[in-house]
Amino acid sequence: MHSLRTRITMMTVWVVAVAVLIVTVVSVMFIRSSERRESEQMLLLLAETGERNLDYYFDSVQKSVAKVSQFAEEDLTGLKSEDLKGHIDRVAKIFEEAAYRTNGVLTYYYRIDPEISDTVKGFWYTNLEGEGFKEHEVTDITQYDTEDTSKLVWFTVPKSTGEPVWLPPYITDNLDVKVISYNVPIIWRNQFIGVIGIEIDYGMMAEQVDSIRLYKNGYAFLSNDQGDLFFHPRIDVAELTKEMMPPVPDGLVSDTTFLRYVFQGVEKEAAWLPLCNGMRLIVSVPLSESDGEWQSLILVIFGVSLLVIMSLSTFVLYYTRHITRPLEELTEAAEQVDKGNYDFTLNYDQDDEVGRLTKTFQRLVNHLKDHINDLNMRVYVDALTSVKNKGAFSTALDELQKRMDRDDKTLAFAVGVFDCDNLKQINDQYGHDKGDIYLKTACQLICKVFQHSPVFRIGGDEFAVILQNDDYRNREELVRSFNIRKEEICAKAENRWEQVRVAMGLSVYDPEIDHYVIDSVRRADKLMYADKKAGKKAAE
Repeated sequence: MHSLRTRITMMTVWVVAVAVLIVTVVSVMFIRSSERRESEQMLLLLAETGERNLDYYFDSVQKSVAKVSQFAEEDLTGLKSEDLKGHIDRVAKIFEEAAYRTNGVLTYYYRIDPEISDTVKGFWYTNLEGEGFKEHEVTDITQYDTEDTSKLVWFTVPKSTGEPVWLPPYITDNLDVKVISYNVPIIWRNQFIGVIGIEIDYGMMAEQVDSIRLYKNGYAFLSNDQGDLFFHPRIDVAELTKEMMPPVPDGLVSDTTFLRYVFQGVEKEAAWLPLCNGMRLIVSVPLSESDGEWQSLILVIFGVSLLVIMSLSTFVLYYTRHITRPLEELTEAAEQVDKGNYDFTLNYDQDDEVGRLTKTFQRLVNHLKDHINDLNMRVYVDALTSVKNKGAFSTALDELQKRMDRDDKTLAFAVGVFDCDNLKQINDQYGHDKGDIYLKTACQLICKVFQHSPVFRIGGDEFAVILQNDDYRNREELVRSFNIRKEEICAKAENRWEQVRVAMGLSVYDPEIDHYVIDSVRRADKLMYADKKAGKKAAE
């Protein structure tokens, strides 16, 4: 016959074992569910950030072409050669202005259907070197069957459908550059007249998409609702024919935001959002990486739980009376975790099994909380300088653009763009650790001078600042202070990497000329390059 103490002890051991198991299972379920939600939220957040940036860019292209096409249709008065020649000249002037206001435009054109006129072809302007648009000879398309949509798709597809169309990336036959294009048909009195279009730099779109990264092997790409690729960081889409494209993975084409699929033998999860031009932005990550962290946590929990149960089974005879209350507190803490509340403190600190379990659980929750906070910080904070990153800069510009779109009369701001000279030479000559010191020193200077304004690292050696309120009103004094402090640092520096050779451009928002916030940014960028050029010239 077992004694009462033995029976109580056995019961206690059993209850403790069950309680710890329940806590472990609840914790595992919560951590798995929480990490799954966090993984999906990160995928969606990156997709939303990329969607805003790409939609802003694609929408600006569409608006520019739409404005020109609307003017072209309203400007037409007749189809005689003299009427078309004057019409072409007027459209060219409007198109030139729109092209200069649209970032990344390589060519723009207006092609008259040969069936309308065999003498007036239209125009074609190119800007491949970045030195301004120059008129290019218009290609002859009379040799092609313009009813065959498999040829001259930039012309035949809008003619066939009567609708604007974005074309997948391709290498232009005449210019040998990678582009994507947006083309709009010109209809006058229910008759197809021609096509107006813009070809934009494929590299700009690729750079924006390629900057979206998650974990070690996560990336983003563009496709359509049939799974056809427009851009992929590991596949040169522009170089492949349709027949050479890899097959669409099962599960990739779906109407649900979150999806799973297998590509090249790797199981992946992804989130996608539609873009304004009909494409899909898909952010994808290997399932092994997104699940790896919570699986490790589960193993730790199971290991700790097993250790605790074995330890309690050995020592429960001596601590029966001291176990009840700590376990109750631990159970209550697990319930708080299950509800999403991480802000609690476990007070039991005895050096026994329950105490170790309590401390381990507290550390686990603290690590989980820190991990979640760290993931949130990584989205908008630059790891090297601890200032805001390019994603945060895009978000700030979006907020300013919304105020501009609302015609906010109180809106007043200035944009400063900074570029650190000679970073590559410092990295090559002294090492990347010295280059990091150089970048941090430059960032500290910018933050110290513009201490009431948000500072962003928008590139490897580029920074930006948005001045509002007092900093905006005192901007001239701040610029002078920046130049003075920069010279003082350079004068005191003993080593080249301790100097700060930083070019700066500052533009003030002018509602009369700045219809988009990016106009102010571009103007600041140009002023920065002018300052950079002047600095190099003075150094010579």
